[in-house]
Amino acid sequence: MLSSLIVMALSWSVWFPFFLFDADWMGREVYHGDPKGNDSVAVKAYDAGVREGAFGLLLNSVVLGISSFLLEPMCQRMGARLVWAMSNFIVFACMAGTAIISLVSVNKYITEGIQHAIGENRAIKIASLVIFALLGFPLSITYSVPFSITADLTADTGGGQGLAIGVLNLAIVIPQMIVSLGAGPWDALFSGGNIPAFVLAPLFALAAGVTATLKLPNLSSGSFKSSGFHFG
Repeated sequence: MLSSLIVMALSWSVWFPFFLFDADWMGREVYHGDPKGNDSVAVKAYDAGVREGAFGLLLNSVVLGISSFLLEPMCQRMGARLVWAMSNFIVFACMAGTAIISLVSVNKYITEGIQHAIGENRAIKIASLVIFALLGFPLSITYSVPFSITADLTADTGGGQGLAIGVLNLAIVIPQMIVSLGAGPWDALFSGGNIPAFVLAPLFALAAGVTATLKLPNLSSGSFKSSGFHFG
């Protein structure tokens, strides 16, 4: 149970920066806009980036919905432990991709100006949308598999599975509070923007993947039964 709590907390320490700042990241780091800018071009660029971020979240939801049908056969074939670990390694790769995209995009903005960012940076925009879409797959795992693992681990304990799931939700709520309170000051230490939070996130994802691989117990491959989405 303790291993599940640790992996869950590390996983959600990655997801909350993405949920909170994904559209803002598109508007600032990819489109180089500024919602408070005096330049109307910068404001329009930010608005366009936020709209593109919303479209990316739509793609994310579509991939999530399709992936949910694959979870049960995957867990029965590979085991829920490896599936959960794999999801964190995928998140690590995707969030590392956002950091790389940010650095490349900012460098192009500095060298070629805002007109490049608005009208000609098509490859970076497409790469950003691809990452948004790919993240739907590990998100579908995060919404389902950890709760199945926890229920299986606590099936024979006296406290009951309902109590265990309630405790597991604390591993979601506590990271949410920490990220909500700390992400702003953390970014401010590096002159603002979303890059610092997006650089730190893949480190948590990597730690979650390694911890899941090494610390989660091996469970029966046939024990996973999908019970739909969980909304915490």
